[in-house]
Amino acid sequence: MAPSQATLPRPMDLRSRKLGILLSTKPAHPNLETCLALGREALGRGVDLYLYLIDDGVANIDDDRILDLGRRGAKVFVCAYGCQRRRLPITDQATYCGLVVLTDLINGCERFLALN
Repeated sequence: MAPSQATLPRPMDLRSRKLGILLSTKPAHPNLETCLALGREALGRGVDLYLYLIDDGVANIDDDRILDLGRRGAKVFVCAYGCQRRRLPITDQATYCGLVVLTDLINGCERFLALN
Protein backbone atom coordinates (compact mmCIF):
# COMPACT_ATOMS: atom_id res chain seq x y z
CA MET A 1 0.00 0.00 0.00
CA ALA A 2 1.41 3.36 -1.01
CA PRO A 3 1.76 5.98 1.74
CA SER A 4 -0.76 8.77 1.60
CA GLN A 5 0.31 12.30 0.86
CA ALA A 6 -0.39 13.21 4.50
CA THR A 7 2.21 10.74 5.81
CA LEU A 8 5.06 11.85 3.56
CA PRO A 9 7.55 14.21 5.21
CA ARG A 10 7.32 17.78 4.02
CA PRO A 11 10.41 19.14 2.27
CA MET A 12 12.49 21.25 4.61
CA ASP A 13 12.30 24.98 3.97
CA LEU A 14 15.94 25.97 3.41
CA ARG A 15 15.40 29.53 2.25
CA SER A 16 17.87 31.93 3.85
CA ARG A 17 19.83 29.10 5.49
CA LYS A 18 23.59 29.47 5.06
CA LEU A 19 25.81 26.81 3.50
CA GLY A 20 29.55 27.21 3.17
CA ILE A 21 31.65 25.09 0.82
CA LEU A 22 35.44 25.10 0.81
CA LEU A 23 37.10 23.70 -2.32
CA SER A 24 40.83 23.05 -2.09
CA THR A 25 41.46 20.70 -5.02
CA LYS A 26 42.54 21.24 -8.63
CA PRO A 27 39.98 21.63 -11.41
CA ALA A 28 40.55 18.05 -12.65
CA HIS A 29 39.62 16.56 -9.25
CA PRO A 30 36.10 15.07 -8.85
CA ASN A 31 35.48 17.45 -5.92
CA LEU A 32 34.72 20.19 -8.45
CA GLU A 33 31.71 18.26 -9.76
CA THR A 34 30.55 17.60 -6.20
CA CYS A 35 30.89 21.29 -5.35
CA LEU A 36 28.95 22.32 -8.45
CA ALA A 37 26.14 19.84 -7.82
CA LEU A 38 25.79 20.85 -4.17
CA GLY A 39 25.95 24.52 -5.08
CA ARG A 40 23.29 24.28 -7.77
CA GLU A 41 20.96 22.31 -5.50
CA ALA A 42 21.47 24.73 -2.63
CA LEU A 43 20.80 27.78 -4.78
CA GLY A 44 17.76 26.10 -6.29
CA ARG A 45 16.33 25.66 -2.79
CA GLY A 46 16.96 29.28 -1.81
CA VAL A 47 20.01 28.63 0.37
CA ASP A 48 22.56 31.41 0.84
CA LEU A 49 25.69 29.80 -0.62
CA TYR A 50 29.21 30.83 0.33
CA LEU A 51 32.01 29.27 -1.73
CA TYR A 52 35.65 29.61 -0.67
CA LEU A 53 38.42 28.50 -3.04
CA ILE A 54 41.74 27.79 -1.34
CA ASP A 55 45.07 26.05 -2.08
CA ASP A 56 44.88 24.28 -5.47
CA GLY A 57 41.18 25.13 -5.56
CA VAL A 58 41.95 28.75 -6.47
CA ALA A 59 42.49 27.61 -10.08
CA ASN A 60 38.78 26.77 -10.26
CA ILE A 61 37.96 30.48 -10.47
CA ASP A 62 38.59 30.21 -14.21
CA ASP A 63 35.79 27.62 -14.56
CA ASP A 64 32.66 29.23 -15.96
CA ARG A 65 30.50 26.84 -13.92
CA ILE A 66 31.94 28.30 -10.71
CA LEU A 67 31.32 31.79 -12.04
CA ASP A 68 27.77 30.76 -12.91
CA LEU A 69 27.16 29.92 -9.25
CA GLY A 70 28.19 33.50 -8.50
CA ARG A 71 25.85 34.85 -11.16
CA ARG A 72 23.04 32.81 -9.58
CA GLY A 73 23.67 34.38 -6.18
CA ALA A 74 26.52 32.47 -4.52
CA LYS A 75 29.11 34.56 -2.74
CA VAL A 76 32.44 33.42 -4.21
CA PHE A 77 35.66 34.02 -2.26
CA VAL A 78 39.18 33.17 -3.37
CA CYS A 79 42.26 32.93 -1.18
CA ALA A 80 44.50 35.80 -2.31
CA TYR A 81 47.60 34.12 -0.87
CA GLY A 82 46.82 30.92 -2.80
CA CYS A 83 46.61 32.93 -6.02
CA GLN A 84 49.86 34.73 -5.25
CA ARG A 85 51.67 31.42 -4.57
CA ARG A 86 50.41 29.98 -7.86
CA ARG A 87 51.00 33.21 -9.81
CA LEU A 88 47.34 33.51 -10.74
CA PRO A 89 46.07 37.00 -11.56
CA ILE A 90 43.57 38.79 -9.38
CA THR A 91 40.38 39.51 -11.35
CA ASP A 92 37.01 41.07 -10.61
CA GLN A 93 35.22 37.71 -10.84
CA ALA A 94 35.31 37.02 -7.08
CA THR A 95 36.22 38.51 -3.72
CA TYR A 96 39.88 37.88 -2.92
CA CYS A 97 40.56 37.58 0.78
CA GLY A 98 42.34 35.66 3.50
CA LEU A 99 41.77 33.28 6.34
CA VAL A 100 39.92 35.79 8.50
CA VAL A 101 37.05 35.71 6.00
CA LEU A 102 37.21 31.91 5.91
CA THR A 103 36.92 31.82 9.70
CA ASP A 104 33.91 34.15 9.56
CA LEU A 105 32.26 31.88 6.97
CA ILE A 106 32.84 28.76 9.06
CA ASN A 107 31.38 30.47 12.12
CA GLY A 108 28.50 32.10 10.25
CA CYS A 109 27.11 29.17 8.27
CA GLU A 110 24.71 26.55 9.61
CA ARG A 111 26.61 23.93 7.61
CA PHE A 112 30.15 24.09 6.26
CA LEU A 113 31.61 21.44 3.96
CA ALA A 114 35.30 21.06 3.16
CA LEU A 115 36.05 19.32 -0.12
CA ASN A 116 39.74 18.47 0.22
